Amino acid sequence: MHEEGPDMTDDQWLARRFEDDRPRLVAVAFRMLGSSGEAEDAVQEAWFRLAASDTERIVNLSGWLTTVVGRVCLDQLRRRRSRAEQPIPETGPEPTALPTLTGAPVDPESEAVMADSVGLALLVVLETLEPAERLAFVLHDMFGVPFDEIAQIVDRTPTAARKLASRARARVRGTGEPEHRDTARQRAVVEAFMSAAREGDFDALVSVLDPDVTLRTDAAGVGMILRGAATIAGGAVTFAAMATQAQLVLVDGRIGTVSSIAGQPLPTRVLVFTVEDGRITAMEGITDAARIRGMEMTLLAV
Repeated sequence: MHEEGPDMTDDQWLARRFEDDRPRLVAVAFRMLGSSGEAEDAVQEAWFRLAASDTERIVNLSGWLTTVVGRVCLDQLRRRRSRAEQPIPETGPEPTALPTLTGAPVDPESEAVMADSVGLALLVVLETLEPAERLAFVLHDMFGVPFDEIAQIVDRTPTAARKLASRARARVRGTGEPEHRDTARQRAVVEAFMSAAREGDFDALVSVLDPDVTLRTDAAGVGMILRGAATIAGGAVTFAAMATQAQLVLVDGRIGTVSSIAGQPLPTRVLVFTVEDGRITAMEGITDAARIRGMEMTLLAV
């Protein structure tokens, strides 16, 4: 497995390699989470997972560790968002800028982004991004991770991962769409989806879905992912009744729908949409009562 130190055990070699990667992993996690304590916890979790893995099958250890830390941070950000928590960015010592994983030359524009990557202002902006956008931006723009690797972490295609980073980059630079315009565009797409679902119009459904769209659900407490426009459109046709009863809401800056069972005071199902370039790229179905109670939603006028 390794060549250096003939008297070194595999465990010792693995621990040394992990410590070599630790500063970069902490830097990644800090930019994802905005907290040095949470960053250290995420990196420690990566070590636990590494220790429990078959390391002989890991070809690129640094890449594997980056992927694990990315997934741990993504899960943490999603939990934080579901509980509407926002950490206070720390102003103490922060990780220094590190070279990209690829070792490729950095163009002046990326250099400027990386030079500012330890600033408090950037951390504040990063907190406004969706978890997947933040991960794509941090891993690609700050650490040079290829989009095909990022795609595996966020369960998207490389093209979709590239779009996530592009949207995040625009917001970081302050060139994103005004919120009211973006919300209006999102709403138009979601309304087209709901109308097609009510009418059972398969072709119309497919036309507003990205080919690689994903649908995550927490039904029965078990997370499930459906992928692909045709698959999701086929299922949506069967939910025509639900679409008829659903009401539009604004959830964390995104358009969603809520529906309830007769006699229930609170919504029993929330469906949140991610819209990019005029198409739905992701949907999340939430039925967990505790999560729904913790969500801040604004009913949109018809």
